[in-house]
Amino acid sequence: MKKLVNDVHHVVKETLEGFAHAHADLVDVHFDPDFVTRKTPKEAGKVGIISGGGSGHEPLHAGYVGLGMLDAAVPGAVFTSPTPDPILEATKAADHGAGVLHIVKNYTGDVLNFETASELAEMEDITVTTVIVNDDVAVEDSLYTAGRRGVAGTIFVEKIAGAAAERGDDLESVTRIAQQVNDQMRSMGLALGPCTVPHAGKPSFDLADDEIELGIGIHGEPGYRRGHMESADDLIAELYGKVRDDLELKAGEKVITLINGMGGTPSSELYICHRRLVELLEADSIVIERSMVGNYVTSLEMPGVSVTLLRVDEELLELFDAPVHTPAWK
Repeated sequence: MKKLVNDVHHVVKETLEGFAHAHADLVDVHFDPDFVTRKTPKEAGKVGIISGGGSGHEPLHAGYVGLGMLDAAVPGAVFTSPTPDPILEATKAADHGAGVLHIVKNYTGDVLNFETASELAEMEDITVTTVIVNDDVAVEDSLYTAGRRGVAGTIFVEKIAGAAAERGDDLESVTRIAQQVNDQMRSMGLALGPCTVPHAGKPSFDLADDEIELGIGIHGEPGYRRGHMESADDLIAELYGKVRDDLELKAGEKVITLINGMGGTPSSELYICHRRLVELLEADSIVIERSMVGNYVTSLEMPGVSVTLLRVDEELLELFDAPVHTPAWK
């Protein structure tokens, strides 16, 4: 294993220390327990929003703390859910008197620990609602989940719900909008190779030189099929077809697209994938309103890509376009 780390047991702590120095104008990083908050809190009376999960998916979630997105983020160990204690502290820090929304990717540990933290917060008179993100169409009941996994589309929920909270919507409305975003988006990814979790010291799975995994999860969970390497055009067509069909997209509908790198895919290849996605959407007469291309929700250094489509109306598009200023999205 070759990684730019010092001690595999201190990866998250030292990552947070570096993150704190790099973005001191935007965030405060807290330790023991570990969580990240906005440097400048929202004004009183606005809904707070937090999210979190295992580290290794950077810039998710800490990179999206700031104006127009999250009030706080809670990083666990690499690919491991944070415990209830830091989630509770982040919830308290995010509360400005109007309640707090938890945005939780659908992994068993995340769901259980956020649920426990929510119950503890309610005992301290903080009203908490939860939206479970489950945008992955690849498999049901995967290695870490009951039901579908939460993957790259999580950032759309955080962005649009964050904008609703920023404009002053109440907790019920912010929660409704977050749920609407989740209901109107689908994602699916593939891996060209594995990643290596630092404390494991070896690749998380094995692929032959000419093999790929379709429907991979962001922790390296198995997909729905393993096959031979194909062209970018063919692979994106397969991902697109699965996402489109599950979302039941029709001609004339409007979408925001995301071509997301899994951490080890260069921008040049991601733009090749985006090029093909545009061709496919145009052939189906589906209108592309906005597009994002880059490494937004990663899996350490895994080479791979995912496709996310979000069906939008005018309200969702307006919220997507609202001002945002975080370390990873400006």
